[in-house]
Parts: sequence; C-alpha cells; structure tokens
Amino acid sequence: MHLMVKLGMSEQDKIKSLFIASITAKQTALESMCDDIAAAIELLIASVKKGNKILSCGNGGSAADAQHFSSELINRFHHDRVSVPAIALTTDSSTITSIANDYDFNEIFARQISSLGHKEDILLAISTSGNSKNILRAIEEAHLRGMHVIAFTGRDGGEMAKHLNKSDVELRVPSNSTARTQEVHLLLIHILCARMDNRIFDLDE
Repeated sequence: MHLMVKLGMSEQDKIKSLFIASITAKQTALESMCDDIAAAIELLIASVKKGNKILSCGNGGSAADAQHFSSELINRFHHDRVSVPAIALTTDSSTITSIANDYDFNEIFARQISSLGHKEDILLAISTSGNSKNILRAIEEAHLRGMHVIAFTGRDGGEMAKHLNKSDVELRVPSNSTARTQEVHLLLIHILCARMDNRIFDLDE
C-alpha cells in the first residue's frame, strides 16, 4: 500500500500542522529578533577578531546545539577556512561527572569556565526555559571572568534574562513550545555561523 494512502489524510494533516507550526515560529522570530541577532553577530565578530574563543553549554537538546555550534566553528560551515576557537562544555563526560560527583551538578559548566574562560571570551548559554540552574551558574562565572554572554532562551526568558548585563545579548525565541524554540535555536546557530564566515573571512553564505 502506498505510504500516503496508508497514513490517511488525518495523519497527513497532523504532519502538515507541525511543519506549519515550525514555519510560523520562525516567521514570528524573524519579525522580532533581527536587531538582537545582529547585535550577537557583532559581539562574536569583535571577540574572534581579537583572538578570543567561544564556550558553549546547554542541557539535553540544548547540549546538542552547543556541540553543533562548536563543531561548525572549529571545522567548517559552508567553506574551508581558518578554524575558529570554540569549546562545547558538554562533551567531556569524565570532567562533567567528576564535577557533578565532587561538587554539584549545577557546577558542571561553571567549574569548566573558571579554568577555560578568559576576559573578552564569549559564552553561548542555551536554555529553552531560561531557568536551568547550571546555565545560570555558568553565566555568573562567565561574568566573573569578564566574558560576554549570548543567551539563547524562549518563553519569557526565565531567570537567565535577569542574570544578563548590558554587554550581553539575549536571543529570546517568542514561543512557549520547547520543540519550536529549539528549532529556531538551530536556525540561529546557522545564521551566526554564516554571518561570521562572511564578515570575518569574506566567504559567501
């Protein structure tokens, strides 16, 4: 039986509605986030041109986004280019589990930042709710190190929005859905990478 017939129209309609929901979330983000995205791009470009690095962190799907961003910078996005220094703080299981065991799970990123973070580095902190305690601690530690923060959030920004200072940038997705927020977060990562490639290395998008 053909797959489309087997699924039936009701299932097809449900699939289409999920596509539409994702498209709508991106259109809404486009209308409200462009200025903040541009500010994040300027912050990243200024830091990288000074020879600084980018640290990234998140939990669950946001951990995958942190690693995705880091890999695009270290390796390549669309074109071959010089590697951009970036570290995903979510990848070292021995370090993460030892910090969680010896100190506290809320310290798994902050402890790494205390060692790896330096003035003018950037922390990309990702949390769809904005309330992840280990991300809040990471932001606090980043500020102690003189780092800038780019925060990927959703909903009302949560506690993260209250932890940011004037030199930070919050990219808040206007959605209450975790899935839709994460989908826009991935788009933001690709936008940041594309614009950095173009602005820093004069590469086409």
